[in-house]
Order: sequence, then structure tokens, then C-alpha cells
Amino acid sequence: MSNIVIKTISQEDVAAIFKGNADAIYGIIEDSFRKYLAGDIIMPDKISQIFDEVSQNRINCMPATLINEKVCGMKWVSVFPTNALKGMQNVTGIMLLSELNTGFPIAVIDGTLSTKMRTAAVGCIAAKYLAPSKVETIGVIGAGEEARMHFTLLKHLYPSIKECRVSSLNITIEQDFIDKFKGIVPDVKFVTCNNDSHLCASGADIIVTAISGQSPVLKAADITQGGLYIHVGGWEDEYGVAQKADKIVCDDWEVVKHRSQTLCRMYKEGILKDNDIYANLSDLIAGTKKGRENDSEFIYFNSVGLSYIDINFANYIYKEAVKRDVGREIVIAESNNVNYSDLF
Repeated sequence: MSNIVIKTISQEDVAAIFKGNADAIYGIIEDSFRKYLAGDIIMPDKISQIFDEVSQNRINCMPATLINEKVCGMKWVSVFPTNALKGMQNVTGIMLLSELNTGFPIAVIDGTLSTKMRTAAVGCIAAKYLAPSKVETIGVIGAGEEARMHFTLLKHLYPSIKECRVSSLNITIEQDFIDKFKGIVPDVKFVTCNNDSHLCASGADIIVTAISGQSPVLKAADITQGGLYIHVGGWEDEYGVAQKADKIVCDDWEVVKHRSQTLCRMYKEGILKDNDIYANLSDLIAGTKKGRENDSEFIYFNSVGLSYIDINFANYIYKEAVKRDVGREIVIAESNNVNYSDLF
């Protein structure tokens, strides 16, 4: 029997790997979709254990394999919207990697920070293809960690952003969001919206809802001509928002349609059909479908989260950790270490 050694990579290690390296985050996303298009992915169905149908408190098991990289992994992630009422983060997770020569596990990696980055970066890649030609104003509904990551990566991608409107049920969190960033990005005017979705969204070039909500907050009346809406979490918008869209794009419609987000609800109620979905994000990356064709289009983008992107993130983090000698190695099984007499 061989020793089994795993590398443990903490959230601090992940942050160090991406410090000053934000462009790599976008690269991982596009590389993930290209691997998928090349048939280099195995992606079983996500297993979601929902403990409360109203709040959608849940724990997800998301497995995937990168065939040519010879790694298999899974993300074990909890999404507890009720944590917000306790002043706690609502998404936490870990990722596990195994190599495919022996099947041995090789790494356990923090999945909390990388989930925030992955989710926001998918929206950013969608924006590359779907945002208006000028991005100067964004409206962010929700002011927690995922909203903050979206602003961070969108501002990195679009230095042209001059105004960020922030709306939250909790006015204190709105101000916390602004206090967090106003010294970091002094060229941006921050606007508190006091939970006014119309003030936040109307006329914005990009709208983001990052609230893990289970009731519609963004209203059809909030949508004006043009712009891109990045839908992040659950049931966050009125059906009329999607019905106003000139194009609806998903990270993967076949995965999205079986979940509990706004578009899924519309599909299950017969309001939305398969042919109402314009494209998957991979179609835009491959060039088989056009993205935005004029600035008057209102485009709706919905992501549900794809496990192969998480595992591509995990594999990148693991390889960088090995290269930089980051993380700790732990022997979890030693050769011939079972003393059978202890079991009697």
C-alpha cells in the first residue's frame, strides 16, 4: 500500500494565488467552456439536498471530470439564505480533487472564495459578449459578498464604470458595501438606493441581482431599453423581466431548466419554451451564435453554476499551489498502518 498524501489549500492560499492575477479568473471560465465544447468533460447531475422549501437552504454535491487533465473532483457547497438574517455568509464550500492514474485524492481546497469568484466571473464573461458597447453605470441589487465580488470583477473588466448603484433590504449593508469600495475605487460614484429597485436598475448598463432570493425583487417596470441583466441566484425577478428580453442566454439551459430559478419556474408553468432561449454562453464563445447586436437590446443572462467550471478552478488552484509551494501536505493513509489486533 502506498502513502496517500493530500494538499490542503485554504481560503488564504486561494486569495494569494489570485492576488494581482484577476485576469486568470476570466481565463479559467472561458477555458472551462472550451473544454466542454471539445468533449473533454464528464458532468453528472448535481445532487441537491434541500432542507427547507421556502428558504431553499440546501447542500449541493457537484461532481465533474476533466478527461485530458486526468483529474476528477467535486464541490460540496452549502447555500443557506437564512444565514443573512444571522449576519453570516450564506455560501460555504470545499472542493476535492483526485488524480486518475491511481484514483488517489490529491487535494482539499477551500470552495467558498472560489465559488464567489467563479459565479461573478461567469457573469463577466457573459458581459463580454452581451453588455452594451459602453458600460458606465451598473446597478447591484443585493450588497453581500457575492454582490461585492461581482462589482470587483466587473470593474476590473470595465474600468469605464463610473457609477455603481446599490440596493438592499438592509440599508446598513448598502452603506457597508459603499464604505468597502469608495476608498479603493475613488473614480466610481456610489449611490445608495434604500431598497428601491427602480432607482437601482433603471437606465443601468448592467444590472446584477445577487440575493439568493425566493421572491421577485427586480420588477419589469425597472427595465429600460438596452442593458444586460445578470441573474445570479434564485427567484429574484418578476416573470415580466424575462418577457421583456430581446435575448435570453444561459450558462447551460438544460441544467438551468430543472432548478428553481425564475426561468425554471416559467418553464415549469408553460410560460417559457425551449425555443425562447436564444443561446448558451458556450455558443457565444464558440461563435455559433452572435452576442449583442445593437445597444437597444435588453438581454437577460442566467447562470445556475456548472460543476466542471468549479473543478477547472480547483485544478488551476492545485497546480499553482504546487508550483508556489502553497498549502499544507497531510498524510491521510500510511503504508501498512492497519493493526488488525486493535480491531478485536
